[in-house]
Amino acid sequence: MKPKLIPNLQQKLFMIVLLLVVSSAGILAQTPSSAPDTPKGSGTVTGTVLDTQGQPVVGATVLVEGTQNGVVTDLDGRYTLRNVPSDGLLRFSCLGYEDQVKLVNGAKSINAIINEVSQSLDAGVVVAFGTQKKESVLASIATVNPTELKVPSSNLTTALAGRVAGLVSYQRSGEPGEDDASFFVRGVTSFSYAASPLILIDGIQMTSSDLARLQPDDIASFSILKDATATALYGAQGGNGVIMVTTKEGREGPASISFRYETSVSEPTQMIELADPVTYMRLNNEAVLTRDPTALTPYSMSKIDNTAKGGNPFMYPSNDWYNLLFKKSTVNHRANFNVNGGGKVAQYYIAGTFNKDTGVLKQDKGSENNINLNKFQLRSNINIKMTKSTDVIVRLSGTFDDYSGPLDGGSALFQKVMRSDPVAFPATFTPDAANLSTNHILFGNADTGNYINPYADMVRGFKSYSTSKMAASIEVKQDLAFITEGLKLRAMFSTDRYSYFDLTRAYKPYYYSIGYFDKQTGQYVLTALNPNDGTEYLSYSEGTKTVNTTNYGQAILSYDRTFGRHNISLMTVGQIRHYQTGN
Repeated sequence: MKPKLIPNLQQKLFMIVLLLVVSSAGILAQTPSSAPDTPKGSGTVTGTVLDTQGQPVVGATVLVEGTQNGVVTDLDGRYTLRNVPSDGLLRFSCLGYEDQVKLVNGAKSINAIINEVSQSLDAGVVVAFGTQKKESVLASIATVNPTELKVPSSNLTTALAGRVAGLVSYQRSGEPGEDDASFFVRGVTSFSYAASPLILIDGIQMTSSDLARLQPDDIASFSILKDATATALYGAQGGNGVIMVTTKEGREGPASISFRYETSVSEPTQMIELADPVTYMRLNNEAVLTRDPTALTPYSMSKIDNTAKGGNPFMYPSNDWYNLLFKKSTVNHRANFNVNGGGKVAQYYIAGTFNKDTGVLKQDKGSENNINLNKFQLRSNINIKMTKSTDVIVRLSGTFDDYSGPLDGGSALFQKVMRSDPVAFPATFTPDAANLSTNHILFGNADTGNYINPYADMVRGFKSYSTSKMAASIEVKQDLAFITEGLKLRAMFSTDRYSYFDLTRAYKPYYYSIGYFDKQTGQYVLTALNPNDGTEYLSYSEGTKTVNTTNYGQAILSYDRTFGRHNISLMTVGQIRHYQTGN
C-alpha cells in the first residue's frame, strides 16, 4: 500500500530528509554506548502503523514504554525496533493522532491503527488565557493549521491571506525588510485607518514584526479571536481582534531532529509596460502641441530620427532604466533546524533558523547596492516538572537582522526609474581625451546636474542596519488540588530587549554632459556640471538609534470543575506591563 501523495514537492523532500535524520537519531539512541544493557528475553519487533483509512502514517514514533528505545516509521509506515522486552509495552504516537499502547507478549510483528485526534465537542479550543471545550465556546474563534503557513517566503504575515475567514491582509511591498503584510480582523472604514489586532506569542504581547519573523516550524497552534465575546478579557487592547500563537514544546522521548532547507526564486508578478524612447519623445511633443500649437517642442525631429536609427549612444541616448537597474529574478534561501525530546522530569525544544533574502537590483562591481537581508533566529523552550503538581516553563528567543542595500531603498529607486527621462543623457560616459586619467565615474546629466540619474543614485553608496531582540520568560503552573479539586494557579514573567541602529556611506557623483560633438568622427568633449560639488570618497553618516525594553507580568487563578452534567469555570487575571525607551 502506498502512502498519500504530498501535494507540495518541497514538503515531500523535507519529509524524506526529516525521516532520514530522525531515523539516524533513533538508531544512535540504541547504540551500546548510550543504551542500557539488553533486557533478558528481548528481541526485534517489526510492523506497520496505519490510520483509520488504511493509509500509512509517516513519521510516527514507536517507543518501548518507560525507556528511551524508539524509532520512527518510514514512508510506508513500517518500523523495525530492536531490544524489545518480550513482556514490554509499545507506545505508538504521532502529532495529530491519539496515542496507542500495545503489549508485546513475545510477538515479532505488531501492527497498529491509530485514530486522528478527535474534533468533537469535547476537543479543546484556545481562548483568552487558556482553553475551553468546543461545546462551551460561543465566540467566533478561527484556527489555522501551522502546516498551512509553510509558504515560499521568509515572512509569516504573507501566509495569512486567504486562510482565515474575516481576516483581510494586504501587502504593499515585496522588498526584503519592507514586506510585512498589513492585516485587520474587523472591518474598517478605509485602508488608511490603522486597526491592527493584538498579537500574543506564548501569551506575551508582541508586534507584527515579531509575528513576521516567527517560523512555521516553531508554531504549535495559531488562533484568531474575532468577536467581542472572544476578546472581552483583553479589554480595549483586543478591540481589533486578537492573534494568539503558541510555540512548540518538548515531549518525552528520544531526541527527534528536524531539518528543512528551501531555495526559492522570486520575481515581480507584474511590470508596468513603458513606451520605448522614440515613442516617448513623439508623445511628449504631441502633448505639448495639443496644449499650445505654437509652442516649441521638447525634442527635435533630428534627435528623434537619430535615436530611432541607433546613432551615437552618448549623443542620442536611449535608456531602458528599468532593465539597467533591475534583474528579472533573485534567489532566496531558508533553513530551519530543531530538536525536541526529554525524559519524565524535563523536556526541551531547541530551534535555529537562518533566512537570506536578496533584492532584484543588479549588483554593480565593487559596490553593495543590491538588497541583502540576513535573518537569524534562536529559540529554546524547556519544560521542567518540579513536583507532581508544579510545572515550570522557561522560554528564550533571539532574533537578529543584518541588512545592506541602496541608500533610498528598492521602492524609491523604482520610483526614480519611473520618473526619469530616458533620452536626456546616458547613465555614464566613456571618458573623453581630457578625462582619461579621471578616477571617478563620469555620470550623465543635463542642465546644472539637477536631473534624476537613477543609476548614479543606485551605485553611489549603501545603507546598512542591524536589529537585535532578545526575549526571556518563565512560567509556573501550580495545581492546587490539595486545596480543592479543579483549582489552579499560573504565573508568568517576561522581559525583552530591543536595539536598532543604521548608518549610510555614500559619495556625491560627478555629473557631465556633452559640450561639443563631432558628427563626422563621433568624438565628443565633456563638460563637468558640478566640478566642485562631487566627491571621490565614501562619507559616513549615523542614522537612528533605538533601544527599548519591555517587562510583563501575569497571574491567573482558575477554577474548573464538573459536577455530574454541570460544569463550573471561573478565572481571575492580573497583569502588568512596563515599557521604557532609551530616547
